[in-house]
Amino acid sequence: MDYRNILFDLDGTLTDPREGITRSVQYALGKLDIHEPDLAKLEHFIGPPLLQCFMQTYDLPEERAWEAVNHYRDRFKVTGLYENHMFDGIDALLGRLREQGRTLYIATSKPTVFAREIARHFGFDRHFKHIYGSELDGTRTNKVELIAHLLEAERLDRADTLMIGDRKHDLIGANRNGLHGAGVGYGFGSREELMGEAPAYYFASLDELSRAFG
Repeated sequence: MDYRNILFDLDGTLTDPREGITRSVQYALGKLDIHEPDLAKLEHFIGPPLLQCFMQTYDLPEERAWEAVNHYRDRFKVTGLYENHMFDGIDALLGRLREQGRTLYIATSKPTVFAREIARHFGFDRHFKHIYGSELDGTRTNKVELIAHLLEAERLDRADTLMIGDRKHDLIGANRNGLHGAGVGYGFGSREELMGEAPAYYFASLDELSRAFG
């Protein structure tokens, strides 16, 4: 693949944040007197915007859902963002892409302040020109808006830019902004979810993704 600019989702694409996100969601729910002992039932929170996920999953009004988001952040910013690890092979892939002369960006619905700290803590921030995320007030949690903002800010050629992610939101964001999207099957979105958005590429494993770049 000859794309000059590569946009990467963060959660489920570069790192496995399962423990930190689900435990922080569990903590937030407990503060609202909603008790969910099974962390696996909270994995669908990984990827989508948190506010909408709290509202849709528990039928919460927006004000109550914001309370949940703020409780989540209380735990996540101290503990949860470090309960995370890079997928094996990601660092090598990012290094190879840079050696090939490509420019890399992160495009995540996670607040920028958290995304930057995760990238710094795990040492992969050096591979990226810029990290784009949402604002704490919810601005640009929508991937369509986020990617549009990134493209405008960086003045990128859409035909020369690829978005890589593990959830449908990444592919919807790419499609609606005129980009090719690549779905990856090693994260948290099912193959059915990803293929439902007609990605230009689908890679079942990180090894397949790596081989596609030579």
